[in-house]
Amino acid sequence: MRNIKRALWGMLALLTVLWFVAAPSVFQLTGFFAVRGAIVQYSGIIAMGAMSVAMILALRPRWPERWFGGLDKMYRLHKWLGIAALAVSVVHWLWGKGPKWAVGWGWLERPVRGEKPVIENPVEALFMSWRGTAEGVGEWAFYAAVLLIALALIKSFPYRLFYKTHRLLAVAYLVLVFHSVVLTDFSYWTSPIGMVMALLLAWGTYAAIVVLLRRVGAGRQVKGRIVALQYYPGVHALEAEIEVPHGWPGHNPGQFAFKTSDSAEGAHPYTIASAWNDNDRRITFVAKELGDHTSRLRETLHVGQEVKIEGPYGCFDFDHGQRRQIWIGGGIGITPFIAGMKHIAQERHATPDRPSPEIDLFHTTAEYDETAIAKLTADAEAANIRMHVLVDARDGFLTGDRIRAEVPEWRAASIWFCGPAGFGEALRKDFAAQGLPVQERFHQELFAMR
Repeated sequence: MRNIKRALWGMLALLTVLWFVAAPSVFQLTGFFAVRGAIVQYSGIIAMGAMSVAMILALRPRWPERWFGGLDKMYRLHKWLGIAALAVSVVHWLWGKGPKWAVGWGWLERPVRGEKPVIENPVEALFMSWRGTAEGVGEWAFYAAVLLIALALIKSFPYRLFYKTHRLLAVAYLVLVFHSVVLTDFSYWTSPIGMVMALLLAWGTYAAIVVLLRRVGAGRQVKGRIVALQYYPGVHALEAEIEVPHGWPGHNPGQFAFKTSDSAEGAHPYTIASAWNDNDRRITFVAKELGDHTSRLRETLHVGQEVKIEGPYGCFDFDHGQRRQIWIGGGIGITPFIAGMKHIAQERHATPDRPSPEIDLFHTTAEYDETAIAKLTADAEAANIRMHVLVDARDGFLTGDRIRAEVPEWRAASIWFCGPAGFGEALRKDFAAQGLPVQERFHQELFAMR
């Protein structure tokens, strides 16, 4: 979380500083319309800068993943940038349209404009001839972007519709690139802010085209075939075992991948619930019935069906140096720990003399399935992990005090949490209050892709 906050505020601060360098006279401006012009330029740069970086992150690039702490954190930044672009775009629109309305209502007097100077630069003259078009199409693209971003933020909006409508943001973005290039103060383009914006707009344009062509992550996709399905009625979850005979590079425990079983529905992210074995070449996913898509999987998936797998992604891999660890899986958040247990058991079998980390696994759940718990228990025993199962109705809720009572050496441990975001944040604050350096020791997967 710390690095995505740094990236967000650092980007906004950099664009702000570069804009002030390009427009030093802003501090000497007098008159409402002069100030209005400066605010419109500044807000346009900030909005398009945020939208451009969000569009770049939509490509799911691998190179910044380790620094951000995983693709899940990058998607959180993508969301924040979308919200920032939306908010600043509204400000930009109000400053652009509001004074015109005020003049029409007689609240403001239109400034007297002198004769326009002759523009000798042919590019600037061309941009000037396109101003009216850029303003018109930009306004409609703004309305479309506001609607599409708002839909993306509504959790109840069905994923299958979100998948289709969210891609339309790439079209709105391309129109807004034209709007920005034409209407940005022409003098900026030879300054550092212009060079940075040109890079962001060009990169964002490339990303938008890739999104529209539906080629995101195409180089990391492999074909697979479902070889086994098992449903756990007590927890309303479906386990799918998929064979990937070619192309899959392997994965670390705790990572996730995108699975596509229906091209109309698009790719869905699932945590991988299996260790990688190059001789077996199979991947297991466990999906809980939480939404419109996952609730239909029992009817739509079948053994022998071909699927596409893209990945692996994520840095929730239990690899931060502490040999004492505490794992906490809330509900379906147990899945990365299943992979972790299977990986440790596999390593113990291959190198029995190699010391294993000392781990306590807490699985708290509102629902109970005897078969699923029996498989978890067997995995924990094979990995020599102490497992604590808490069923809410029977055992009460898991708290920091209960964890510390069960693990007296908690101060030397790293904590790995996957589950409801609010629960994780509460535990994080609780352990921080007890003196645990949570920035380095508390690892939480932010498994929310919208």
